[in-house]
Formats: sequence, structure tokens, C-alpha cells
Amino acid sequence: MNRTEKEFLTYLKVNKNYSNYTISSYQRDLDLYFEFLVLNDYDFQNVNTKIIREFMESRLINDDSNGDSKRTLHRRIACLRTFYNFLYSKNLVKSNPFLSIRMKNETNKLPQVLTEEQVDLLFSMNKKRTDEMMIRDQAIMEVLYSSGIRCSELINIKITDIDVRTRTIRVYGKNMKERYVPFSEDAKNSIMEYSKSLRKVLLEKSTKLESKKLLFLNSKGDALTSRGLEYILTTIEKKSGLNFGFPLHPHVFRHTFATRLLDRGADIKIIQELLGHESINTTQIYTHVSKESLISEYNKYFPTSSSKLDEQ
Repeated sequence: MNRTEKEFLTYLKVNKNYSNYTISSYQRDLDLYFEFLVLNDYDFQNVNTKIIREFMESRLINDDSNGDSKRTLHRRIACLRTFYNFLYSKNLVKSNPFLSIRMKNETNKLPQVLTEEQVDLLFSMNKKRTDEMMIRDQAIMEVLYSSGIRCSELINIKITDIDVRTRTIRVYGKNMKERYVPFSEDAKNSIMEYSKSLRKVLLEKSTKLESKKLLFLNSKGDALTSRGLEYILTTIEKKSGLNFGFPLHPHVFRHTFATRLLDRGADIKIIQELLGHESINTTQIYTHVSKESLISEYNKYFPTSSSKLDEQ
């Protein structure tokens, strides 16, 4: 990590109050970018559109590499645009070359959502597992589904953040913004069962003081990571013998949570607050999901031609 990169990350932590998870993500993006610049003998203070396009092409997935998806690259470019805004504010560059870079937003790609039947099947099949981690995995899914919290928020839940009496969790979202979210009675029961049994066993394996504070732990008794949580959900699918046609990512539960509330008539502003979205525009995507569901149901039950009406 060079000095300029370090100053930028410090700025994000101290001035912008970004979470450690977000800062780590920014650092990975910057490391890849500077690695590209060094490899091609480019100066970060004299980057132009042509060089940026070269970087983008070098990162995209092709037949010979395991590069970035368009969505991941879109995020990296957003990070670098913020980085160069910082450089410009410090008079380290004359302009921000990333301001002229525009990528097509994946607006047509709606979030993956589980149906109520799929959720019921997932939870019931998981309970049939006989390995000891089943109890923890059930609690994780119940919390994700009934609260809609992010992956980073779940892995950082502390014991003191949970209030089983009111069934609420204190979570710290993006920019460390604090909010309280409710969770279901089923989630409460799963949390209590896990806390009274498996969590105590896992804690005995750990030597780290941090583990005692956290609710969810990995198989070694240490803190979960985002990658670790993704692996757990993938393992749940395999052990339960299920395949929904898309990966069981933490965000699938978040999307399902929001869509379920909207389908039942919840105010979108309430959903925005529960999800911790800064802008209502981010929450609006779930109105499109519900609209798609509505059209699907319409096409399923309504005849496509007058001849079908005559047949009835």
C-alpha cells in the first residue's frame, strides 16, 4: 500500500466514518488498480480515459482469466472515482479522469427472490440435517430472512446488540449508521437454542477475546467473515439437497424480506428504514420485483385470448 492510498483509506475511516468492511473492499480495489499501473509503468497522477479503458479491459472476465463481472467492475470504477475526487481535493491531480467514465447500469437485472414455499422448504430441509452446525445455520437464515440485514451487519452482531424481549437487533449499517430492526419469533427461538448449546461449544475452541462478544461464530469459534457466510449458505444448499436456480447469497434473504413486506402492503418508506437505505431510490427496485410477480400471476390465471374464455 502506497502513502497516497493509505491517506485515502484513513480519510474514509476518520472523516467519512466508513465501516472496516467497506474500507477493506476499497483497499482491494485500489491494490488491483495500482498493480495495473505499476505493471504498465503508468503514473497515477497522469491517468487518462485511454488508460482507464485499458484497466477495465484487463479486469473483465475472458477465456484466459478469472476477472471481474461487469457488476464488480462497476463497483471498482465507483471506488476509483471517489479516490480521484479525494486526490483532486488535495491538489494531487488536476482533474478526475473517472468522471467521464460511464458504464451501463444493470437496471434490467432484478434481485433474486425466494417464494414463500421455497423459504418453508429451505428451513424444513435444513432442520433435517444431523451435523452440529445445523443449529447455527438455522439461526443465521432465520435472522437474515426476518430482519433483512446485510451480510456485513449479521457477522458483526454482538450479544449485547440482541434484545430477545422486544425481538430487536441493533445494527450498524453503511457509514456506521445505527438502526434497530425487528426479527421473528422463529428467529428468536433459533437464536436462543443456538446460544444455549452450540455457541458455548464453539467458544471453547477459540482463544480470541473478540469471539465472546459476537453472536455468530465459525466452526473454529472465531468471527465470521463475509466469504465465510457465503460459504455457509452454499453448504446449506448442498447439505439440504436444494437448488433454486441461483446461488443462496445473503442478499437473496434481504431481497426476499423487502419484497415480502411490499407484497403485503408495507409502506416503502418503512422498508427503506428497515433496510437502512440512504435513498428511497435504492428501495424502489423492490416495486419492480413486485410488479413482475403481479404480471406473472396475471399471466398464470388470466386467459391469453377470448377463445379460452369461450371454452369455459
